[in-house]
Amino acid sequence: MHLTPQEIDEFRDRGYLIFNRLLDRSTVERSMAQFKELVARSREMERPSEHWSLALDAEGRPISGRLHKIQGVCVVDERVLELARYPEILDRVESLIGPDIDVFGTKFFPMLGPNATSTGWHQDNHYFGTNSDRVVSCAVYLEAVDRESGCLQVAPYSHQTRELAQHAGGKGEWAHGNWTEVDESRAVDVVCGPGTVVLFSANLLHGAHPNLTARSSFRTAWHYVPADLNLELFPRGGYRDRHIVREST
Repeated sequence: MHLTPQEIDEFRDRGYLIFNRLLDRSTVERSMAQFKELVARSREMERPSEHWSLALDAEGRPISGRLHKIQGVCVVDERVLELARYPEILDRVESLIGPDIDVFGTKFFPMLGPNATSTGWHQDNHYFGTNSDRVVSCAVYLEAVDRESGCLQVAPYSHQTRELAQHAGGKGEWAHGNWTEVDESRAVDVVCGPGTVVLFSANLLHGAHPNLTARSSFRTAWHYVPADLNLELFPRGGYRDRHIVREST
């Protein structure tokens, strides 16, 4: 199902759209099984390696066997591309950027609690070397998530100027990445059920609460771009974690 004109206007205005429980149950169950296999592989890791980041302690030291993130998860396991190609997601993305679509920057966060983190406040385009409004970020939540288990936070309307905020390197448990500060009174918590998909502008300020529970909170994130968008850092055909997911016929 493509977006309605009202939904397109809402995305342009507010900067994000939430599709609660968009994925069907079989897709959620299949994806959960795949990601549990990846988590099981990580249990034996004593140090980070290519694509695999371990959680950090308060001094910023990797915690053996505790997965933080897989960067380039569709390179590590091509089966995950099935999720990035889910038709109900791509139909909606097509309404925003057209029918020829690539995905890049694929990530998996298991959020293995307690005290797991994923990302602090940031704008995705800070990492991409652009402020293009043709980059649509996507987060997929495979398990139910609330504030205590580390739900997404967004700052509505923060994308509209296309200005990128100053980001600084994180420290300690937040040393994975560069983050910025926002007025959290503006923030909206995205509390949602399993199979929920959130599409948002890559210029939108967003982050996630830490997971304070003993539960996991599996989620993925990646970024859709039109095939003709030439991102210098992520060129089509020249970057392993950029994949064709839909072509017009």
